[in-house]
Amino acid sequence: MSDPKEEIVEHIGAMRAFAISLCRNSATADDVVQDALVKAWSNLDKFQQGTNMRAWLFTIVRNTYFSLHRKRKREVEDVDGVMAEKLSQKPEHDGKLVLRDFSQAFDQLTDDQREALVLVGAQGFSYEEAAETCGVALGTIKSRVNRARARLIELMDMDETESIDITDAVTTGVVQSRPAA
Repeated sequence: MSDPKEEIVEHIGAMRAFAISLCRNSATADDVVQDALVKAWSNLDKFQQGTNMRAWLFTIVRNTYFSLHRKRKREVEDVDGVMAEKLSQKPEHDGKLVLRDFSQAFDQLTDDQREALVLVGAQGFSYEEAAETCGVALGTIKSRVNRARARLIELMDMDETESIDITDAVTTGVVQSRPAA
């Protein structure tokens, strides 16, 4: 009797040809044959001496191909990356870096602008409440908030349509525009 290990090697060419006929793609066929060879080698003790080695190997190739085929049917092709983008999560450090940039820009605002942004954006005061707290006219507080937000956008090198990804909800409230009250 011949050594089953040596006999496996004799059938690799035929296994590849069979896999190509199933897959219609040489790269995928090579993967199927490689997986089938690993399965055959690791299950060599299950091969019954005296039976048809070629048929046994072809059965493994066929089963490997259909397992791969079933697996790929369940997979969603995402050529343009839209699905992956929905599943991905920005790293936390991005928000921290933006927060650092925001903090540096916020420090460059005038005291009046910082005060107005904190009251309206971070503390959630209405424009009327903020104006009353600061002892200024309603139009003055609206103007300060508007100029402060515009200055932050400029200092952070953003445009008005660009969103800011900050992990801190208070800072996000300061930067986001509020409807005029």
